[in-house]
Amino acid sequence: MMIIQNDFSLSGSDGKLIIGDITFDDKNPNTPIVLFVHGFKGFKDWGTHNLVARYFASNGYRYIKFNLSHSGVPADHPVDVSDMETFANNTISKELFDVNAVLDFIIKAYGSETEVNLIGHSRGGGLAIIEASHDLRINKLITWSAISSFNSLWKKEQEAEWKETGKIFVTNARTKEQMPLNVTLLEDFEENAQTFNILDAAKRINIPWLIVQGDDDINVPFEHAQRLADANPNSILVKIEGENHVYGASHPYENETLPPLLFKVCERCLTFLKE
Repeated sequence: MMIIQNDFSLSGSDGKLIIGDITFDDKNPNTPIVLFVHGFKGFKDWGTHNLVARYFASNGYRYIKFNLSHSGVPADHPVDVSDMETFANNTISKELFDVNAVLDFIIKAYGSETEVNLIGHSRGGGLAIIEASHDLRINKLITWSAISSFNSLWKKEQEAEWKETGKIFVTNARTKEQMPLNVTLLEDFEENAQTFNILDAAKRINIPWLIVQGDDDINVPFEHAQRLADANPNSILVKIEGENHVYGASHPYENETLPPLLFKVCERCLTFLKE
């Protein structure tokens, strides 16, 4: 077995670049696909994401991950969110455009018969739920620490100031940097409230769906997972006892093996995918 990682790039929302990579075992090229969608303030090379890619590749999957075009992670320095202007201009519509663009790329590259499974983390979980609720190309859905509503990412009381000043700031917990969000994010959410209703989308999902959530997640409390599971009784909810938003991972991550609880999550997801 030889695990290879190939890079790709394509045009995303507003013509901004989507950079991504494909991790696979070169001895077994015709394998089903796992497409990973990162969360808010996340990116494809964060922490343990490359180790997770290798795990799935060594277990018979082609693992594809990418940076959303407005993630604020520059193509020439893809190790952190540093392009604050692009980050500030992000919207949910732009992110869903990007997810769809990558799915188009996958189908064009591997054919319409290819099995495509979706994993979304945090806000990426919300995007994955919206996409899986209507996109027939997706075979199975897995969400990790997924939000149940996009406006849970800001405080309701911030909205008046946001509309008045055109901008609010969120703190990067790791770097303590103040990260700007333009009011276009709020306007886009309000204009598309019905389309972006994650719980409504959850009710429409009719493919196998695994919901994974730590019960000690301070970023996205466990109630979000419970709401998603309640919205779709056919889903499978797995509670990870005593675990946080990223299952013991961190950025940067120096170890060469997955954190034990994240390994356990990956094992459970593998079982689900092979069922």
